[in-house]
Amino acid sequence: MEATAEEVDTVVRAAHEARDALADRTVRAAFLRTAADRLEAVRDQLVEAADAETALGPVRLTGELARTCHQLRAFADVVDEGAFLDVIIDHPDGSATPPVPDLRRYKVPLGVVAVYAASNFPFAFSVAGGDTASAFGAGCPVVVKAHPDHPALSELVARVLRGAAAEHGIPEGVLGLVHGFQAGVELIKHPLIAAAGFTGSVRGGRALFDLAAAREVPIPFHGELGSLNPVLVTEAAAAERAEDIAAGLAGSMTLGVGQFCVKPGLVLVPSTKAGDTLVAALTDAVSNTEPGVMLDHRIRDAFLAGIAERTGLPGVDAPVTPGAGGEHTVGAGFLTVPAGKLTGKGEYDVLLEECFGPVTVVARYRDESEAMAVLARLPGNLAAAVQLSAEEAAGRGRGAELLARLTPLAGRVVVNGWPTGVAVAPAQHHGGPYPATTSTSTSVGATAIERWMRPVAYQNVPEALLPPELRDDNPLGLPRRFNGRLER
Repeated sequence: MEATAEEVDTVVRAAHEARDALADRTVRAAFLRTAADRLEAVRDQLVEAADAETALGPVRLTGELARTCHQLRAFADVVDEGAFLDVIIDHPDGSATPPVPDLRRYKVPLGVVAVYAASNFPFAFSVAGGDTASAFGAGCPVVVKAHPDHPALSELVARVLRGAAAEHGIPEGVLGLVHGFQAGVELIKHPLIAAAGFTGSVRGGRALFDLAAAREVPIPFHGELGSLNPVLVTEAAAAERAEDIAAGLAGSMTLGVGQFCVKPGLVLVPSTKAGDTLVAALTDAVSNTEPGVMLDHRIRDAFLAGIAERTGLPGVDAPVTPGAGGEHTVGAGFLTVPAGKLTGKGEYDVLLEECFGPVTVVARYRDESEAMAVLARLPGNLAAAVQLSAEEAAGRGRGAELLARLTPLAGRVVVNGWPTGVAVAPAQHHGGPYPATTSTSTSVGATAIERWMRPVAYQNVPEALLPPELRDDNPLGLPRRFNGRLER
């Protein structure tokens, strides 16, 4: 099934030829809604195929498919509203210094987008996932590099989307699909690819990012790579509700067999009696978690190797030892370490790296300054969380200061909750400083559409020559900023 360079070229050129078919926003929105309808119509077939390839289970996969369809419809709503075009019109002003000419600005699609599917979300971050939905919404054709963990499902979903496109007169080439490692390399290098979206490992994403930058014409590469998603538990919070925090942490770190990019991988817990109570409760909760099947043997092997490396460090204990649960399964667990071992560079740095699977590191801190020293060493993250007491959450304490310390670390900051669970909503931001992502954008939520567009300004262009989006009479009824005033 692996695509040759010639086959990649054919697929990309077909997508490029389909650009004009996405120019009409009404058609784009209708296409996205039809795609969601058609996916739902064959839900059982898709879930069965996904479960056969991923073993994620019908309940999880049915929910993920529902999320995917909601995401397609959400971007259809974004397209209908039109605010994402960011229309700004300034009439001439000779009294300004310097004088302002007639200027009209909006955003246009970049072109064909390459999407690299993820292993852990065969629907929501794959062929019909958020990168594809937002690119279509922006007016960009898509070529997906299928993930090798679910190739048959990828073909099925692509067939559904192409059928939805044909229903609206859009060429089926608007969605291309290629398989194979080398095909992914050829894809990012193709001169007609205008941008790329990736969800996966730091190693794989960085390699593609470097290829995108090394092209004769570099292109934007929006990669979601890896994240530790630190959690800070204050002494007051541990004293107030240690058992509740432990139960929430156990559920979050083992959700999906720990194979979520927003799994809490480092938890700072005080070295106090309340912290001891939390660790004891976490031990009970994690011990009661059933072993699970990981996405593939390669990921499982990497998880087991990562556990072996971490548990081999002096001073690292495992109240519940994570590792092989059976021939194909793994058991959840967690490690503890004195936080002081993480405050300076050395062999313990591996504990500050993501370990993909059902494990977290509990770092026991002696005082707040030691906890802050650990946080100061962390790279960028998708999310960070803090568990506060009721008094601290009410503003009586250092809650606001702790939020300010976490904000530079992550794209989403959570209070008294857990980073797992990324809502598809207009205000969502799923991104963060490197290495969490390679850009400042989001891959979830309405503003994900901005990744696939660029602004262009028209100066002193006669009204008759302007695109309808930029005309004074606003024939499309778009939200816009007109001579400094926001018009809805």
